Amino acid sequence: MQNINRTDYWQKIYQQKSSDSVSWYQQQASGSFQLIKKSASCLTDPVIDIGSGASVLVDQLVDAGFSQLSILDISAAALQISKQRLAGACKDIEWLVDDVTQFTPSRQYRVWHDRAVFHFLTIEQDRRAYVAALKQALMPGGYAVIATFSIGGPKQCSGLPIVQYDADKICMALGDGFTLLDQMTENHITPAQSTQSFSYFRFKKNS
Repeated sequence: MQNINRTDYWQKIYQQKSSDSVSWYQQQASGSFQLIKKSASCLTDPVIDIGSGASVLVDQLVDAGFSQLSILDISAAALQISKQRLAGACKDIEWLVDDVTQFTPSRQYRVWHDRAVFHFLTIEQDRRAYVAALKQALMPGGYAVIATFSIGGPKQCSGLPIVQYDADKICMALGDGFTLLDQMTENHITPAQSTQSFSYFRFKKNS
C-alpha cells in the first residue's frame, strides 16, 4: 500500500459502502472463530483482532463469552458500524483506531487475530513494523492467527495489490520467533458470488 493515505482510503470504503457488500464480508467468521477458540485457554484470555473492520467476528466472540477483547482498525467509521450493531454488548470492548504498522501495544495478548491485513503490506518496511508490533503484543507462548490470500488466489483486494502467502513464505516473513502449528485453506464466497482462496495460519510465539 504505497503512495496512498491508508486511513483516508479505508475511511472512504466504510463511509461509501455497506458493510455487507464489501468483498471480505462474512455472515459468520467460522475459520477465524474456531482457530481463536483453539488458541485461548479460557474466556478471560485477552484477544486482539487486527483490522477488524465491521466484521461479525467480534459478535461471535462476545456471544461465546470472551470478556477481554480489543478491536483494532485503521478506520473509525468501520469500528462505529460494529459499535452500533453490538449496542450495549460493546461496553467492555477496547476499541482502537490505529494503523497496525504504527501500533504500540499497551498490554499483551494471548491471541492476535488478523484476517486480510498482513497481505496488504507490500513494502518490506511495513511488514517489519507489523512483526515488531506482533512480537510486542503477544505474551510468551501466545498465539497468532493470520489469514491471507493463498498462492494462486486473488492478486488484488479492494483495488489494492496484495502479497499471496503459503506456509514457507509467511514463516519467512514472521521470522524465527514463531512456530507454525496449523494451516488451512478456505474458499470464501464474496457477496458478488466470486471465490477467494484464503490460507489461515496459526502460530505460537516462542518463549
